[in-house]
Amino acid sequence: MRIGVPRERTPGETRVALTPHAAYELSRAGHRLLVEAGAGEASGIADAAYTEAGAHVVDDARKVWDDSGLVVKVYGPVEEEWPRLREGLVLLSFLSLPVNLGLMRALLDARCIAFAMETIRDAGRLPILTPMSEIAGRLTPQIGAHYLLRQSGGRGILLGGATGVRPGRVVVLGCGIVGSGAARMASGLGAQVVVIDRDVNRLRTLELARIPGVTTLAASALGIRDAALQADLLIGAVHVVGARTPDLVDRETVEGMKDGSVIVDVDVDYGGCVETSRPTTLDAPVFVDGGVTHYCVKNVPAAVPVTASRALSNALLPYARTLAGLGLAEALKGDGGLARGVAVAEGRVVDPVLARATGSDHSQLSSVLPLHREVQ
Repeated sequence: MRIGVPRERTPGETRVALTPHAAYELSRAGHRLLVEAGAGEASGIADAAYTEAGAHVVDDARKVWDDSGLVVKVYGPVEEEWPRLREGLVLLSFLSLPVNLGLMRALLDARCIAFAMETIRDAGRLPILTPMSEIAGRLTPQIGAHYLLRQSGGRGILLGGATGVRPGRVVVLGCGIVGSGAARMASGLGAQVVVIDRDVNRLRTLELARIPGVTTLAASALGIRDAALQADLLIGAVHVVGARTPDLVDRETVEGMKDGSVIVDVDVDYGGCVETSRPTTLDAPVFVDGGVTHYCVKNVPAAVPVTASRALSNALLPYARTLAGLGLAEALKGDGGLARGVAVAEGRVVDPVLARATGSDHSQLSSVLPLHREVQ
């Protein structure tokens, strides 16, 4: 199969979907990789490294799209790439379609097969999203600590405090991979940390880890409000698979927070869990609303592209190998978790969660593609 890796055109996106290590494995398996020149530059990967791995580096992005049966990229196509979408093309990418209706319409009109990488599952887990969540969780307390500095517009709080001075207060909304990772990192910085989640079993698991300075709280509207008002740093780490993130912190609460406090809302590409959040980029990552600094970069791992690209490529390689080696129908027959990642196919919405979130008609995947009963 011909596999295309175009250069990312989303503002501030520095990652590349497949690194030379993956290119070598796929080339050795007999597949032809077309990589757009400069695709790995921001991740410290030279074009020559792809060539040495057996890939073909091309200057023209149109050739990558037009000559590939499978296109693998980090973020969904931007508007200038929509004309390259076509029937028969398989796209593997982070899509965020509930808040990107223009892209959804372009995918439907093109009748291509689009996988939302963030919804692919493996035994209930999210294998491609997980490494990005791990990185985001470890980064967010560092980001928050930076913007709490006075010269960065913050209150002038050191999260670890000092002898005789209380440490900073960090509130984490969500106890998934991002939230638990953020709690561990904030603890390492010496902060007092409260993690809030509605899933008590998740909170119990975190409690059993006995992380210094970390306490847990079962989610409630009043509990979230009271904790947010006391926070120096509020980290939104809530993710609902395939659907828009609910607002858990309203504007009134944000305006009641201390001036110079910081909000880092990780899942802003799905709307974010704070009412005042709106997407930002790494080039202009923050804004102030209600006296609170908001960091709402939708692709937080792109701040560390060398690490993030390798982690993403490691997660993507098994799926790219399966799709390329078996073909679409056989790959989906053999992997129900991969099949659940198909968002749209041949002009129809086949993900039921996406259909509900966008008010679209839903079609069973088995009625669109020739698959057997296991993936119905």
